[in-house]
Formats: sequence, C-alpha cells, structure tokens
Amino acid sequence: MTEEFVPTVIMKSISKDFGGVKALDNVDFEARAGEVHALMGENGAGKSTLIKVLSGAYTKDSGEVFITSNQSTNTNTRKSNPKSVSVIYQEFALAPDLTVAENIYIDDLGDNHGIINWKTLKSKAEMLLKKLGFSEIDVLKPVSELSVAYQQVVEICKALHREAKVLVLDEPTAVLTKNEIDKLFGIITELKAKGVCIIYVSHRIEEVFRICDRITVLKDGKKVDTVNVCDIDREQLVRMMIGREMKDYFPLRQVTMGDIILQVNHLNCGSMVRDVSLNVKKGEVLGLSGLVGAGRTETIRAIFGAEAKNSGQIIIENKPVNIISPRDAVACGLGMLPEDRKQHGVLLDMSIKMNGTLTILDQIKRSFGRIDKEKEEYIVADLVKRLHAKIGSMNDQVNTLSGGNQQKISLMKWIASNSKILLLDEPTRGVDVGAKVEIYKIINELAAQGVGIILISSELPEIIGMCDRALVMRNGMIAGELVKEEITEYNLIRLAMGV
Repeated sequence: MTEEFVPTVIMKSISKDFGGVKALDNVDFEARAGEVHALMGENGAGKSTLIKVLSGAYTKDSGEVFITSNQSTNTNTRKSNPKSVSVIYQEFALAPDLTVAENIYIDDLGDNHGIINWKTLKSKAEMLLKKLGFSEIDVLKPVSELSVAYQQVVEICKALHREAKVLVLDEPTAVLTKNEIDKLFGIITELKAKGVCIIYVSHRIEEVFRICDRITVLKDGKKVDTVNVCDIDREQLVRMMIGREMKDYFPLRQVTMGDIILQVNHLNCGSMVRDVSLNVKKGEVLGLSGLVGAGRTETIRAIFGAEAKNSGQIIIENKPVNIISPRDAVACGLGMLPEDRKQHGVLLDMSIKMNGTLTILDQIKRSFGRIDKEKEEYIVADLVKRLHAKIGSMNDQVNTLSGGNQQKISLMKWIASNSKILLLDEPTRGVDVGAKVEIYKIINELAAQGVGIILISSELPEIIGMCDRALVMRNGMIAGELVKEEITEYNLIRLAMGV
C-alpha cells in the first residue's frame, strides 16, 4: 500500500426509492484502501443500487457519498467523482463494433485533436493484455466476435487503463474458467497491494472467502452487518443473507423418468458443434458441462433453431421434426432460457406482464385479437408467486428489476407456455443463494410434471446437485457421459480437460 495516495469510500445514510419500492433504506457503507471488500445479499437486497449511487449512475434520495484521499498527513475529503470509481457490471458496457484496442482506450480516442496513432494504440493494448496473461486475444478483432469470457477481460483492461481510485467488480467470475479466475485473482491481489479500493460483488461464497478481507451484507435494502472474513464461516454468512440454514441447498426430488422425449442425432453446426448426439427423457434433468467455449451454448441454440445447423436430426416424442427457427421450436414444445438474459431473455422496455405472457398470447386473446386483461393478470400474478419474484407492479418495466428478478421473468414465459422440453443455459448466473434454491425447486417441479430439461452450468456443484446424467463437452464434441453416482468434480474436470 502506498502512503502517497490512499482512497477510501464513505457512504452515509443512503436511501433510494423506485416508484414506492425502497431499494436502499438508510444504508451506511465504508471500504478501505488496499482491501477487497465483498458486498453480498440476495437479489433485490440493494447491492446494484448502492453501486450505481456510488458511481453516479443513480441520484440518491438522501445521504452522502465521499471518496477521501490521504496525502501524507493531510486529509482532503471531496464528493465522489464518477471518474474516481470504475464499475465492471455483469452486463458489459462495450462498443460491440469497435475493436478490442479501441474499447480499452475509448476514453482517449478524442485526444490529440482526433488524430489517433493506431500503431501505438495496438501496441499498448497488446502490452496490457500480455501483462494480464491474455496475450492470445487479438486486439484488432471487434469485441462482438469475442467470447463472453474474453469480453469480461476487455472490461477489466478498460478499468485498469482508467486507473480509477475505486474498482467495483460485479460478478466478475460468472463466465470465467478456473484458470481465468486464477488470473483475475492475481490481478486483484496486485491492485490491492497498490492501495486500490476494490469492492467485490459476488454470489459465489467460496470466492469471497478466498479473495476478500471484509464483507458487508444487505437485505431488503438495509445493511445487516459488516464483518471480517476471518471472523465468520459460510454457514453464518448464509444465515445473514437469507435468514435460514444452508441445508437442502439442492432440494431432493423423487422423479420417475418416462420415455425419451428429445433425441438429437449427429448434430453439426459451424465449428463449435461437431457430431453431437444426445437424448433426454421425460422428467430427466440432463446436465451439459464443459469449459467456456466447449460448444454447450451453441449446441442448444442449434437444437432451438437459433443457429442454422449444417446437418443432424431432431426427434421429439418419436417424431422427426424440422426446426429451422425458434418459432418452429416453440411450436414443437421447446423453450430456451438463454445465457445472456438482457440481450435474448427479456424485453427490457416492456412490462413484466407482457414478458410473462409472450408465449401464450393465443391463449389470452378475446375476439378481434384483444387481450383478456383479467386472465392475463391472473396468470402473471400466479407466476410471480411461484417464482418468488420481487416486483413492485406487474405493469413495471423489466429494466427496473434486479438482475436475479430479471432472470425469473425470463423463465416465467416458458413456465406459462407449458413447454415439454426446456433448454436452460446458466439459469442461476448472477443469482443469489436464496433465489438459486427457488429456481432449483421450480426445475424439480417441472421435471416432476414430465418436462425434459437440459441444464447448462459452469458451476460444477450445480451439475452434481441437480442432474440425473451429465454430458461433458470439449472442442464442440461430447467427451463423455456420467450417470448420477459418477457425476463428481473430478470426473467433470477430467473429461472437460481431456485427461
């Protein structure tokens, strides 16, 4: 830690309301220089709102925000400057059509009277990526062509270039592999040693105990407590977050599986899906595991008709079907929860009610195409209750909800449609402990009703705890199959890495 400049975050009595819903209620928060401070709580607890108040994205209703700077023995306290705080959100703030180098140095592109030294820009970007251990990323490639994991790396590089006094990481490892997480933690350790104030938002408890010094827990917009990591265990932390014991984390289910409902034969799609064959039974949860870039998402997108397949056969309930678009898939009884909920899962500017009934418009129509509003509201109210979604009004836009509640709304329309087969891509990504359990219960309920489910997850405990079988993908191909007793972290990693 340097003595020349020691930044500290101080937030006093912060309150923020949204349409009568109190997102923050008189919250105090303080983070020190040279520490990694975890901010935890269930979705809707107020974490994202607190971060946006700190960065200046939201205007607080009351309270004070300061970044204090200690220079030698003199203390200069000033109000928060947005440039002092750099936030890397779960949903990236990148310009997809610009290159990696342009995104990293986007703040500098207007300098020098608009004259850009492209050679220098490229060289600087390559040096920064090499320093972080990601020299394989092509700095001249448009960001839209990168994997989600590499887009995360670009966001981190952009924040490091800005040399912010406070760095906020919002679920930074959600899409990273173990090796990439190790690299990220090495970067965090270096920044901590330099006296940077790091606020770390994550639902992954094991990461918090590995990298963080202190933890502040929020619940229902209020501060529960701030504790040292060394003074608390995982069980105590979960009790603080959700008010109950950490048992039955993966709820048990007793499902009698039926006949095969979905069969995929020799599916090929681009370079990421190569000769993939699989089947799912009624009431079965089939896990699809593998490293980032193994071809899992591409496989279910090809099955759903979201990607044009080169060849292969899809059979539903013993009948070959021709799925060339998502519309065809829905007509055949398929539903898909995509990995990127904001881009593909929900319509952010539409109401919760309209999102929830998108797949059943024919069922709630009256004569002349008018919507039966009473029926629509009854269905959505029931779905909100089943999913334990925290909302103000079903007429609110989805973009007013927390990330976890947006995920529940994304799932809502497929539950409403009574899909026979569900393809779930990272259904609990960025979702808190309590909401995860609720989603697991919904998955179990659907399986008990005879729905066939394919579950993609990068969290190995989720594959182990929820799946009856697991297929492991590597380089676009099925590397192996594991049945319930064989689904262990060792076996999943061994097959994913080709050992």
